[in-house]
Amino acid sequence: MYILGVSCFYHDAAAALLKDGLLVAAAQEERFTRVKHDPTFPANAIAFCLTQAGITSTNLDYVVFYEKPFVKFERLLLSIAATFPYSWRVFRDAMPVWLGEKLWIKGLLRDRLTIPKERILFVDHHLSHAASALYCSPFSAAAILTVDGVGEWTTTAWGRGTANWHGDSENQLTLEEEIRFPHSLGLLYSAFTAFLGFAVNEGEYKVMGMAPFGEPKYVEKVEKLIRIDPDGSFTLDMSYFSYHYHSQRAFSQKFEALFGEPRDPQARFVTAKTSLYDDPTPPSQAELERNQYYADVAASLQKVLEEAMVKLARRAHKATGLDTLCLAGGVALNSVANYQILTRSPFAELYVQPAAGDAGGALGAALYVYHVILGRPRQFVMEHAYWGAEYGEEAIVGFLKEYGISAERFENEEKLLERVVDGLTSGKVVGWYQGRFEWGPRALGHRSILADPRRAEMKDTVNINIKFREPFRPFAPSVLVERTDEFFALAETARHYPARFMLYVSPVKRPDLLPAVTHVDGTGRLQALSREANPQYHRLIELFAEATGIPALLNTSFNLKGEPIVSTPAEAFATFSRSGMDWLVLGRYLVTK
Repeated sequence: MYILGVSCFYHDAAAALLKDGLLVAAAQEERFTRVKHDPTFPANAIAFCLTQAGITSTNLDYVVFYEKPFVKFERLLLSIAATFPYSWRVFRDAMPVWLGEKLWIKGLLRDRLTIPKERILFVDHHLSHAASALYCSPFSAAAILTVDGVGEWTTTAWGRGTANWHGDSENQLTLEEEIRFPHSLGLLYSAFTAFLGFAVNEGEYKVMGMAPFGEPKYVEKVEKLIRIDPDGSFTLDMSYFSYHYHSQRAFSQKFEALFGEPRDPQARFVTAKTSLYDDPTPPSQAELERNQYYADVAASLQKVLEEAMVKLARRAHKATGLDTLCLAGGVALNSVANYQILTRSPFAELYVQPAAGDAGGALGAALYVYHVILGRPRQFVMEHAYWGAEYGEEAIVGFLKEYGISAERFENEEKLLERVVDGLTSGKVVGWYQGRFEWGPRALGHRSILADPRRAEMKDTVNINIKFREPFRPFAPSVLVERTDEFFALAETARHYPARFMLYVSPVKRPDLLPAVTHVDGTGRLQALSREANPQYHRLIELFAEATGIPALLNTSFNLKGEPIVSTPAEAFATFSRSGMDWLVLGRYLVTK
């Protein structure tokens, strides 16, 4: 049985394909179109999934969309009516798009895919999120918490689910309580993202990276905007926001009166703790103070979000009595908050699916139909994130020959890895391109840029000369799972699935040994890597550890600022050529400058 899940028309459009309940392929549309966070119909991602399975759309048993468009449209109309005339721009901008395409998903899917209309199904947005975590997790039963901007009406929900492995009981997934639009932790965070000078739905992780440069001095100010009850319920004071009636602006004049002038998106972010690298212009005292204020606002927002998430988790635990929690929705990509839930709530284990945001809804919708609607038993755990397209030896050789690119081929993989380790230890920055690309926003050793984490200067080198991005941005370490406890405050790391996907930010025990991947507050967003998940990458780090004593590498996504992670050999080489990377490894081929 083949089930195709589809998500699109907000951000991070994606497709995922199941065969008899097992994941075959999953990819975001941006990896094919090269449009970051591409929201359009995922024609390329769908085509890839079908090709990976060796089928056409005529072989599909069901196609499932990740939310219910008519319910979402109802929310839009009622919100416009409730805030009119302020919302006239939203009405003007939204109606042509909704009436032209977004409402008619069933017809669009029938036009693009040869499938009867009765085989096209729709799953509630937050149920799709919930299923994407529960039915990818190793748990037989779990509490569930979904938190994002907004689905149809829901912004936050909690409940419970069971995952039957043997066919002797029902799979159940119930979201028992919810918080509805316009009250939203995701939209609260997005409003501050805009205030701090970053793009909404793209820059939230920059706010998370900015927060450690500040102190949570303005928690009381942020709390004027949101009331969080002891049981985790929350409400926003909507007089501070405009996202519910304005298409371009997330916060109101009252918000600005409280927090001051928004940060200029073009201004550099520099504090006493950030690096200027090779910028010859020293900051003025006024610039330092202004940026420190924005960092303190970011820190205060992050603190409030963490408190809200911990309270929600405690409520879910009290309601269910279960020791395992599945987290989903865009807010579940906040790795700092996830670690706070692990250490400050009663839950013993968490699971967060690597594409926890809207892209993951495509997978969750398919899993919900297979396990809950059709009642089929489970047989899948997402142990790794390598579910995208692979461009193997033939594609690599064809590309190199077509463009006359000189490359050294290694017949012996061990010799290749040893050569790469020699390069890394001598200060080379390496583009690492192997196998199928990753599912979700993190590069986890198949589409990565690698460097020596012992070299403090690598933080600036990779940010400025290679990624061309803000120098305050942190980097993640890929660490051998069997040695993670030596360097990070995460006991029994192997059983913590979020650590596999860079979804925990943990204190670093030996920041002196890992300066390039230790953030300014002494933490790191680790990837705990097992041999089973990625034997080649594991062996590379193992060899690096033998040479240096450090079982970790600096790992960042293989892309430049503003671009999606590379997919093809040509994209990898183009990125390598346009940046300060020293070496490029394409499969078993080494290209040097």
